Amino acid sequence: MLEVKDLHAFYGKSHVLQGVSLSVGRGEIVALLGRNGAGRSTTVKAIMGLVSAQGSVRFKNEEILGLKAHEVARKGIGYVPEDRAIFPDLTVRQNLVLGIKDPRKRGRWSVEEVFSLFPLLAERAETAGGVLSGGEQQMLTLCRTMMGDPDLVLIDEPTEGLAPKAVEQVGEFLTAVKKRGISALLVEQKLSISLQISERLYLMGHGKIVFQGTPGDLRANEGVRKEWLEV
Repeated sequence: MLEVKDLHAFYGKSHVLQGVSLSVGRGEIVALLGRNGAGRSTTVKAIMGLVSAQGSVRFKNEEILGLKAHEVARKGIGYVPEDRAIFPDLTVRQNLVLGIKDPRKRGRWSVEEVFSLFPLLAERAETAGGVLSGGEQQMLTLCRTMMGDPDLVLIDEPTEGLAPKAVEQVGEFLTAVKKRGISALLVEQKLSISLQISERLYLMGHGKIVFQGTPGDLRANEGVRKEWLEV
């Protein structure tokens, strides 16, 4: 579904992405791991058209590198940014409705279905987004993205700063995404959720892919974990 080849990106004179290649299949959850500064967030931003890049990004066999972010979104790619970017003065329900791209078309998700999957959001339906806890805001951001009915979702650090219970809820959300046949590229630092939920993974270091394989492959490779993940 997604094929990234030889992706390069720069911030000024800094060569951030140095030939990144990865793929995500239909209905597959793939984790993109690495320490802070490895280039993971820049990779998803480049795919979304938020960072100027060179190389190739193909989605459903169509080249999308060079498109603007809203054009990429219309192709069927959702993006959950690290900063959550909810509308603090709007209610939970209003935030969710804003995620709908085409009100005339029924997608795989509705407000009612989101509320049935995540009752906590239903309880906060008429509450302003700005007064939600960090975990609640993260769930709102994830669910709002799914209201746009993407075929692939790019999720940047969804568990950053969250309490263990909220991390568990993010895991439940990703399981629900997978059951609906939606693909996901998950940028994460927490090995526990990444190894539990992903079918394949890529490990980044210094702007390059330094390891790829299954969660089992990474568990078995202590040297790689020590060099590129552990502090």
